Amino acid sequence: MLFERLRTLPLRLLFSGSVALFPVSTWADTAAKVAPDIDLKEVAPVPRPEAKAPATADQEPSPDADEANPVPGEPEAEPAPEFVKTTRFSLLGSDVLPGTSTRLAWTPGIQIAGLSQPTPVLVVNGLHAGPTLCLTGAVHGDELNGIEIIRRTLYDLDPEKLSGRVVGIPIVNLPGFQEASRYLPDRRDLNRHFPGNPDGSLAERIAYSLFENIIRHCDMLVDIHTGSLKRTNLPQLRADMTNPEVAQFTRGFDRMAVVHSTGSDGMLRVAATRAGITTVTLEAGESHRIQEHQIEAGVNSLTSLMEKQDMISRMFEWGDPEPVYYESSWIRANHGGILFSEVDLGARVNKGEILGYVADPITNAQFPIHASADGRIIGMAVDQVVMAGFAAYHIGTEAEVPGE
Repeated sequence: MLFERLRTLPLRLLFSGSVALFPVSTWADTAAKVAPDIDLKEVAPVPRPEAKAPATADQEPSPDADEANPVPGEPEAEPAPEFVKTTRFSLLGSDVLPGTSTRLAWTPGIQIAGLSQPTPVLVVNGLHAGPTLCLTGAVHGDELNGIEIIRRTLYDLDPEKLSGRVVGIPIVNLPGFQEASRYLPDRRDLNRHFPGNPDGSLAERIAYSLFENIIRHCDMLVDIHTGSLKRTNLPQLRADMTNPEVAQFTRGFDRMAVVHSTGSDGMLRVAATRAGITTVTLEAGESHRIQEHQIEAGVNSLTSLMEKQDMISRMFEWGDPEPVYYESSWIRANHGGILFSEVDLGARVNKGEILGYVADPITNAQFPIHASADGRIIGMAVDQVVMAGFAAYHIGTEAEVPGE
């Protein structure tokens, strides 16, 4: 009779804590708090930070010191039934049940405790088994396109139809975002300090907290960026194509060019890959702007990735494969003045072709900038005042994927 009742109950009801169908004492006694099931499409209440007492000299910080803050006004969640034990997802001191989505909060612990503001973390835990995908945006606080790419991607997921989990941190560098700055308050670039150091600089402490509390819980990572310093990037992946797993991973992104780059020490992509997490950087557009075309390209590519990884099942129409650029180089202005471009982002160019020119507004002299090789414009500066040495055009040289 009991199993006959189970067959007639909706899955979401079975996984809710409101139906005590199985004993819970063996797990509930040791489990973290259960995160509330939230429809991410609904408007959320304003989060309120919790003040934390500083650790004394003889008291070690709790490993769950960065646990999520409860949503004000929400009732206490009931413990989960024992039968979901093997499929719960524990993150930031909370258990996210199968078939649910929620908002958690990450606090790196670098601000004044009484004024601390938590960073929102969106989690969709699918009803079915699968990999854990992490999406990070605004590691540079002035890069806005990634914030909207993550929002649209996460809010479009149905946890009851998802295999695996998706964790989204739309705004990693919250202090930089609030100041419309690429950098942290200590003027450091956060994306040069991973995997971090718990006793290091401000940037190293934030990097360490993010890496240990969130990134290490994931199987795959897409770190979303834009161009910097008034430059724009064609939607593209930056990936170490000498890594077989990463190279295979890039094939899941529809209509996304790939630029081979091993990266440098301190980058989130490099640190995560070394930790065994398959990682790429997704570049789209320019900083300080919300660009619809770039956002659509990013959302489309992440949807195709999840379909490729068997996380979702949708009728998806793949476009023609984009090339891999194993060689790329920046062309720099040799004179100061005002840059005027003659080509568009994504244009295919030939060696010697005029890409634009720099005009001296006082002498009226004009200095053309020529393409250094055959290829495609995968990044470029927007028209602006430039000085000699300014990187103006990024040309990618097309190549076939090894083994094809």
